Parts: sequence; C-alpha cells; structure tokens
Amino acid sequence: MRILLLLMLLLPALLLSPPPAPVPPADRAWNWPLDPPPRVLRPFDPPGRPWLPGHRGVDLAAEPGRDVLAAGPGRVHFAGTVAGTPVVSVSHGELRTTYLPVETDLARGDPVRGGQVIGTLAEGPRHCADRPCLHWGLLSGREYLDPLSLLGPVRTRLLPRPGPAGTASQ
Repeated sequence: MRILLLLMLLLPALLLSPPPAPVPPADRAWNWPLDPPPRVLRPFDPPGRPWLPGHRGVDLAAEPGRDVLAAGPGRVHFAGTVAGTPVVSVSHGELRTTYLPVETDLARGDPVRGGQVIGTLAEGPRHCADRPCLHWGLLSGREYLDPLSLLGPVRTRLLPRPGPAGTASQ
C-alpha cells in the first residue's frame, strides 16, 4: 500500500514537470546502478492495467551508504522527497530512470554521465520491508518498463551436472 501511495504521488510530479534540457552527448552504453552488479531481490512485475498493483521496477540488494550510479548519460529530472522517501530521477531523452531511496546533492537539470555517482542509498525509509535495497525504475513516457532490459540480453551460463567426471547423471 505504501509503495502504491509513493507511486501515486511520484508519477504526477514526474509527468507534469517541464521537459528536461537536451541530453549531453555521451556514449549510450547502459550500466548497472550499483557496482559490482547486485543480486536482484524482486523482479519487474508490470500490472495488467495502469491502476492495478504490480512492481514497476526492480529491487537490488544494497546496503545504506552505498554509491548509486546513473545507469546512462542524461540530466537530473527530479531530486527530492516523495512521501518521505528520497528519490532521484534522470532523463535520458525518451527514457527516464528512477532510483530510491537515494540521497543526493544534485539538482534538477544537472548533467550526469553514465556510471557517475548520483547519490547514496539512504538509511531509511526502506523500499524493501525486510532488508535494505535500491528500487530502480524505467519509464518511457507513461509506460513502465523493465530497467534490466537496458543492460542487454541476459547471459545464461550452464553448469555441469553433479556426479563423477565423464559420467552422465540420470
């Protein structure tokens, strides 16, 4: 319920603000917002309809105080608090990434490079109820997308089956 309230308060602020300045020229390679890449605690789970419950981003394992990085080059679209939670949003032209709870010294309109520190994971309030995490979101216009899609195709690594070398497990 708290997340739904946060999204209801954050979305109008992000959608009704004036368009950002042009994105500074830079490489368009996308990065994880944490280095090294973290474990995904909760995946993207879009709702069937915009007003229905869902998870409009991914939750990444991280400890408070950890540096949070811009996933790509752009300009700060929003930096402030929404429902008591510190939020940073970066505009990348047609796309916008959001990060919470993140404390920052950046201000609206500040240019950022991909991989640049944009703030630190806040001590509280927590987005994940049972552990600290970074919530990373991605929007294209008003549509929420899976931010992990920015990182390219998922690489699967097959592991050998357990058992003695040279034998097939049944």
